[in-house]
Amino acid sequence: MTDIDLNALSLAELKQLEKSVAKAIASFEDRRKAEARAAAEAVAKQHGFSLGELAEMTPAQKRATVAPKYRHPENPEITWSGRGRKPAWIAGALEAGKSFEDFAI
Repeated sequence: MTDIDLNALSLAELKQLEKSVAKAIASFEDRRKAEARAAAEAVAKQHGFSLGELAEMTPAQKRATVAPKYRHPENPEITWSGRGRKPAWIAGALEAGKSFEDFAI
């Protein structure tokens, strides 16, 4: 890195240097991404692919949505699949003595 004698610079030169440094810092991540993209493209070409082809590959299958099994008695738009944590409205009703069958769809 070049040593700069900051004391020898005028105020205008210092402000210009400050702007240049801020701009370089802001563009640092973009430059790093461009370097990584170029390296990835080179590796993809070595294997006979383009980076776009590799990017279009689909990841592992996503989980299918589960159909709801239980419906809120007062608001039919609120449902629960029976998986995961019990919603408060189910937990409260179970404590009050109701059963899951009371909410079954």
